[in-house]
Amino acid sequence: MSRIDLHTHTTFSDGSFAPTDLIDLASQQGLDILAITDHDTTDGLFEAMEATKNLPLELIPGVELSAQFQNREVHILGYFINVTDSQFQLRLKTLRSTRIERIRHILDRLHTLGIDISLAEVEQTAGTGTIGRPHIAQVLIAKGHVTSMKEAFEGLLGSHGDAYVQRAVPEARDIIGWIIDAGGIPVLAHPYWEGLNKEDSIAACQTLAEQGLQGLEVFYGTFSARHISFNLGLARRFDLLMTGGSDFHGTLKPDIALGKGRGSLHVPPKVMERLRQAAGC
Repeated sequence: MSRIDLHTHTTFSDGSFAPTDLIDLASQQGLDILAITDHDTTDGLFEAMEATKNLPLELIPGVELSAQFQNREVHILGYFINVTDSQFQLRLKTLRSTRIERIRHILDRLHTLGIDISLAEVEQTAGTGTIGRPHIAQVLIAKGHVTSMKEAFEGLLGSHGDAYVQRAVPEARDIIGWIIDAGGIPVLAHPYWEGLNKEDSIAACQTLAEQGLQGLEVFYGTFSARHISFNLGLARRFDLLMTGGSDFHGTLKPDIALGKGRGSLHVPPKVMERLRQAAGC
């Protein structure tokens, strides 16, 4: 039985494992197929590809991009991306620039709350990674303003937090198009359908499918059996591919284990068969 994890992050975005270390961990834990899906960058894939050369581990080139859909931010995974596509890389660079603007606005809000953090501190924490809110949270913890990532997001950085700022990102239909243009398969990440009833969730999924979405992340590291069942029904209803992954970030999400999520993650092998077929592999 193949062990598959199609949603992981490295130090090139907001994970705590370098690509080589993540590959080593995946190999040690007996994974057969791994996708690295860093936020708004594919830079870590080159190191990861080198690390898998002599291992019986299949690496799927991926990415996770932020998009705007119906006045909320959603994340779109792209699989089998052509990482050498110059147009796609320029688009990623533009997308990453919106992260800096958002960070500046969040730091301004934190300042009004009496919490002074500099952009330089956040950038130093991010290192080579794509800068994001988890890096602000790390600085908040280091300076004693909060005690955990959970506290940082619930009180300050999350969508209901006092310092939350919505990011200005392209519409989902555009992000989906970017992925397709780069030879990839666009898949909606962790579809929670937060705040939507059943009918509205169905309608939202239909709209995304009409915009070119090709799959749903049905099997996710923190989903309940009920949640999986609902998304499974949506995938079948709209003839969408199914994928699955842990959303592993290492120590930044210590309750999420590689290949296991919170313990119950299982990605059926047929998921990869259909994904490969769709990608023409």
